[in-house]
Amino acid sequence: QYHYDFWLRAPVSVVKYAGKKKRSSPEVSDEESLLLAMKDMNLAKLTAHDLPLFNAITSDLFPGIFVPQLDYSLMTNALNAELKTANLQTRENTISKVIQLYETKNTRHATMMVGYSGSGKTVAWTMLQACLSRINKENPKLSQYQKVNVHAINPKSVDLDELYGKFDHNTNEWTDGILASVMRTTCADEKPDEKWILFDGPVDTLWIESMNSVMDDNKILTLINGERIGMPEQVSLLFELEDLAVASPATVSRCGMVYFDFSILGYEPYFLSWQ
Repeated sequence: QYHYDFWLRAPVSVVKYAGKKKRSSPEVSDEESLLLAMKDMNLAKLTAHDLPLFNAITSDLFPGIFVPQLDYSLMTNALNAELKTANLQTRENTISKVIQLYETKNTRHATMMVGYSGSGKTVAWTMLQACLSRINKENPKLSQYQKVNVHAINPKSVDLDELYGKFDHNTNEWTDGILASVMRTTCADEKPDEKWILFDGPVDTLWIESMNSVMDDNKILTLINGERIGMPEQVSLLFELEDLAVASPATVSRCGMVYFDFSILGYEPYFLSWQ
């Protein structure tokens, strides 16, 4: 699988996330915190074939340790309501994928949704956006649930100059690209609302390599005119794509992964919604 990443950057991220879990819940043991972090960061990207293998390995590594069940009842109720409003089916797999996307976004500021067309990628992020906005509207005091604004970009529909910006050597004028303009606007907004920049299109080395400095811990977009745009906490990146066949390991290791398996979803949700 091209989207699998088990290099050195992955265990560092697991340890950091385990520490975050331990600080938020000091009563949980170190083993439980570490196992919970490993499951949160790996279950979402595994295929249906590899999932039993991962569970068997973790049960051997942590014998007798059980992962504490987190309460997502508030999100589940909001998701069921939003799915019914959109005339979509409230399948357990769909709800679990939305929650996995939410957990992955909490661990990484750059998340890739990988899967074939029709596997439920768009439904997952649109339902998560609607769910978080709904909870924020009904319970404004809950700071972990904020209203979400999405800025969608198709990176393959424009060339690199139109995406990042270009410098005219004849007039010495700089012209912003689509991404540079969106990044500057969203990063300057200091409201607590979440801002998601969604890249809906194939990933290749022509444009994604320039995003490496944004996707790593620096979180800075460096333009060719020397300008550096820092990304605050409330801004995150989402990528919706089919596969990572041509992406470099450096790109894959910087992102959280959520894999959408069409075989698990099946055709029934489409048929029932169409009826």
